[in-house]
Amino acid sequence: MNETDNTALDRAALIDAELPPYPGILLADITLVTNGDLAAAAQKALLAADAIGFDTESKPTFNKGEVSTGPHLVQLATDTHAWLFPTSLAAGVAALKTVLESATLRKIGFGLGNDRSALHSRLGIELANVLDLGEILRNPGHRGTVGAKMAVAHFFGQRLQKSKKTGTSNWANPRLSERQMLYAANDAHVAIRVYRQWVRLAVND
Repeated sequence: MNETDNTALDRAALIDAELPPYPGILLADITLVTNGDLAAAAQKALLAADAIGFDTESKPTFNKGEVSTGPHLVQLATDTHAWLFPTSLAAGVAALKTVLESATLRKIGFGLGNDRSALHSRLGIELANVLDLGEILRNPGHRGTVGAKMAVAHFFGQRLQKSKKTGTSNWANPRLSERQMLYAANDAHVAIRVYRQWVRLAVND
């Protein structure tokens, strides 16, 4: 990303409130993996892609000294579909391990440092072939990593709406609400969409 792109990225963040909303993925294009058959189908579809969006969610901790037992949900998305894997399902974890440890399948996300360590310590999964957009899109004068909201504003001219209430809800609940499913799926799906646009612009630059 060149200096002009970086300036545009920062400017996009400043005018975020004036932008139209980002539509996001539809509920019909989201699968909650609740059994072995769904896990196997998800694994097959995901491994057929060249790159996928990736994120995790954990039940929040509220008490001092409380240690997180997450991630409780792992989200993976192709260009057209998203799968939500509760980590309480053994068949789902087995599929996740195969997909996330694949050296040929690129996993795309934002701010993945904590995800990497949590997946390793909790589920024994070693992430391979990962691209953290939060690091790649950061310019030298920008503190911290670039988040999904800033990237969506820059690349699509839209406002990614993220509910704090939903983001801090109970992700360990075996029955996720529609709002939780949409929130979680979009975190993974927006990553693959931003990646595709970033690659497209880089090729045409």
